Amino acid sequence: MAWSVALACASAGEPTEVFRPGLVADPDAAAAIARGLYPADSLTETGDTVLDFALWPYEDELFVGAFERALLLCDRRLFCLDDDARRIADTAAAALPGSHCGVLVLHNVIRGCWFRWYESGELRREVFVTAEDGVIVDQGERLPAEGPFWRAIDEGAADVPLPFDPEEFGLVLAEEYMFGRGIAHRGPDGFLPLELPLRRFKHA
Repeated sequence: MAWSVALACASAGEPTEVFRPGLVADPDAAAAIARGLYPADSLTETGDTVLDFALWPYEDELFVGAFERALLLCDRRLFCLDDDARRIADTAAAALPGSHCGVLVLHNVIRGCWFRWYESGELRREVFVTAEDGVIVDQGERLPAEGPFWRAIDEGAADVPLPFDPEEFGLVLAEEYMFGRGIAHRGPDGFLPLELPLRRFKHA
């Protein structure tokens, strides 16, 4: 399965503790976050869905899941990797006081991964790699889970073509830092990240 993902995920606490069965979404908080992101737009709430169907929104869609100690945001504009994408990522990272936040963008055609990591709203790590163009951005201290992927490059291998799979790289970071388990992995407790509820908004 190839993934296309445009996701920001913040949690105030260890992901394995925060993401668990019984999470209750707050639709009012989701609406406030959505309208704060796009104050000049007319946003219409169009119902609820789950993360599985929200990972790669249409261009006129926005999905937000707001919980007591967690926030999920899916927005195709993250894929642009421009100033607006960074604004969206920064906003998601700052929305939940004291949280850690990962922003993950994968594309199944371009075969690239953009990942940003925030601690208490501060950007600590940004990396952008593609299979064809290699390492485009590598800023901040690498996260421990990245180590095996960078080993060949650190030992002198060329980064073009990239000596590791950018999709696998992104999914490992999501597992380790965003959800505490594989995004498509149902744990012994019955919890599956792809079943997390989100509210759908449509740009007018």
